Order: sequence, then structure tokens, then C-alpha cells
Amino acid sequence: MQKKMDITNGPLGTKIIRYAVPLAATGILQQLFNAADLAVVGQLPGEYGKSAMAAVGGNAPVIGLLVNLFVGVALGSNVIIANAIGQKDRKTASRAVHTSIIFALLGGVALAFVGELIAGNVVKLLDVPDEVYAMAVKYLRIYFLGMPVILLYNFESAIFRSCGNTKIPLMALAVSGVLNVALNLFFVLILHMDVDGVATATVIANLASAVILFICLMRSSLEIKVYPKQLGIDKPTLWRILKIGIPAGIQSAIFSLANIVIQTSVNSLGTTVMAASSAAYNLEIFAYYVMNSFGQACTTFVGQNYGAGKNDRCKRALKLCLMQSFAATAVSCGLILLFGKTLLSVFNSDPEVINIGYIRLQYIFFAYMFSFAQEAFSGYLRGFGVSAIPALCSVVGICGVRLGWMFTVFRMFPSFATIMRVYPVSLGVTAAVIVLVTVILRPSERYRASGDKA
Repeated sequence: MQKKMDITNGPLGTKIIRYAVPLAATGILQQLFNAADLAVVGQLPGEYGKSAMAAVGGNAPVIGLLVNLFVGVALGSNVIIANAIGQKDRKTASRAVHTSIIFALLGGVALAFVGELIAGNVVKLLDVPDEVYAMAVKYLRIYFLGMPVILLYNFESAIFRSCGNTKIPLMALAVSGVLNVALNLFFVLILHMDVDGVATATVIANLASAVILFICLMRSSLEIKVYPKQLGIDKPTLWRILKIGIPAGIQSAIFSLANIVIQTSVNSLGTTVMAASSAAYNLEIFAYYVMNSFGQACTTFVGQNYGAGKNDRCKRALKLCLMQSFAATAVSCGLILLFGKTLLSVFNSDPEVINIGYIRLQYIFFAYMFSFAQEAFSGYLRGFGVSAIPALCSVVGICGVRLGWMFTVFRMFPSFATIMRVYPVSLGVTAAVIVLVTVILRPSERYRASGDKA
């Protein structure tokens, strides 16, 4: 078990890096689940391989919408537990831990049930080509069945993050990641399954990581230790979690909602463009997780120091997260661009797929030069319990701009490059708005640990 990190005392710079690096690695490893799915099915012969890639990748925005909504709610748990630890309030921390686990399971069951009913209609709305439709529905149905364990893993990870422990989730995911790749190869190469094989492997791997984390929580420290007999919903605690988590979930889901519209436009350009875009997404998301890890670090560091009444450390944490995020994001984007075409060829060797995928990488990484600020400032505000404002900024700056762009500019100039240009425009607008709002609010001076939290 990782030694507990003292976030409220001592130097911040190295601690933020120690927190963010395992968190980034965890996100990257989690994304490798989908990348492994894509790489395995992409090696199926000829056009069948392209169609299988399109079926897996075409579902990514829908899956992201649902998972990100609940991951945002998990951030509510992170903030409540972090504040309680900063205040040395073990009872509140314990209630939040036990409530979060049950909520994750119940939310996952509800998503699985609804998902099975609507999977076919959802894929139709994505306007996938006819040759992709059946495989896309099959993949989505199996993925929906795994939602209880997928959400449980994400909430368990948020619990560990709230006390500064990011290594345990990484180790759990490393084990399940190896299992996922092995099962992918077994189901596809030995049992001759296609997208159903890789989806089943992903669900089993998530089950393994969720079980590992649950066992670790039962053996963990007093603040986040799980006692099976105490599992249940504490209504006041759940309300506090949802008050912060739902806006954060909406903010995360906004990205995916707008991306569903974008994915529909990508799908309209044909199977080759779908396959290329899916391959590029599975590379660009690695750089995103590097950037996002510093935004989540900002939430936890601000949350604990806010709970401890150390608001000067909150401002210092924001500055350090901004500088470190910029440097880490620039390096990760540069490395992926340097080896981009070689990496894209791992998914599919078709030169057209590789060239189109590289175009996407160039546009997205330019957009990330705005997005790192949006992530850090959003995390800063959430650490103070201010969650609705970043969500509203995202609705306007991301969803509004992207939807407006797709229904106007793309209709006039229907090309892949036109679609990609919406990313730097929307993320640039959103980053500017959130920075401005933070400067106006001055949360470190407005909110105090003993006062009301927005």
C-alpha cells in the first residue's frame, strides 16, 4: 500500500508530479483497453478489418458520454472525501466512501439495463455505414453489460485519489490491462470472434481491476477503509456528492455529446475516414490523459488544502499545475506527432487511413495548447466545491461552438479538415471563458472552509 501523501503540508511541486504521473499512466493504460481492441480487429483481413475498426471506434463517443457523466459524479466523491480528510473528519469521509461504492454499482446496473434497450437506436443515430451497423450494435451491447464494474472501478479510483494515492489504481489497471490484451488475442485469434470478443475481454478486464481495488479498500487506511457491512446510501452525503458531481459530470459529458455530433459527421464521410479517425483518437487520448491528470491533481490538492483552511496553498497548487501541465502536454503531443504515422500503422497499414489519421492528430494537438488551461482552472474551481460554473462554461464554449460549427460551417464545406478545425476554436473559447470567470470569482478569497460552498 502506498504511503499516504501529506498534501496539506510541505512543498507542492514534487507532490503534484508524484500524484499526476501515476494518474496519467492509469488513464493511458485504461485507454489501451480500447486501443488493444482496435489494433486486434484492425488486423482482420481487408475491408472486414476496416469495418470492425469503424464499429469499435464509432461507439467511442457514446461510451465516453455515459462513462464521463459518472466519472464526473465520481469527482464529487473525490472533493467531499478530500475536504473531509483535510478537516480530519473521518466520519464524513467514511460515509462518502461507502455511499460512492453503492451508487456506482446501482448506476452501472441502471445504465446496463437502459443501454440494452436503446443500443440499436443509438447506433442508428450515429449514421454508421450499413456494413458496420451489426458489429457496432454487438460491441455496444456487450460494453453496456459491463457498466456496473466499469463505473465501480472509476469510483474506487476517485476514492484513492482523494487521499493522494494514485499508484494503487495504476497497479490494478496494469494487471487488468495485461489480462485484456491476452483475452483479446484468445477470443479473436483462437475462438475466431470479432468485435464481440474484444468487448467481452474489456468487460472481464474491468471486472478484475474493480475487484482488486475493492480488496485494497478493505485493507486501506482509516479514512477510506471499506467495511462491507457499512455499504449503503447515506442520503445527505449522496446529495453533497451529486451537488458537486453532477455539474462536473455534465461538463465531462458535454465533450462527448458534442463529439457524438462530430462523430456522425465523420461517419458520413465513409468507412476509411471512420477507421482513420478512430485510430488517431486512440493516440491523441494518451496526451489528453497527461493533461487531464494535472487538472485532477488540482482538484485534489485544492480540495484538501481548502478543507484545512490553507487557501494560499490552493493558489500555489493552481500555478504549479498550470506550468507542469503545459510542459507535460507539449512533450507528449510532440512525441506522438514525431512517431505518429508509425503508430497509426499499428492499427491499420492502409496509407489513406494513416494520412487522414495524422491530419486529425495535428489539429487536436494544436487545440490542446488551449485545453490545458481549461482543465487546470476547472479542477481549481471544483476543489472549492464550485462545480456548476465550469460546467456552464463548457456548455457554452464547447457544446455551443461545436454544434453551431457542425450545422453551419461543415454543411458549407463538408470535409474532414473542416470537422477538425472546430476543436481548436471551441477549446480556445472555453479556456478563455473559464480563466476569465476564475479571475472574477477569486474563489480562494471568497470561499472559506468554515463557510458555504457553492
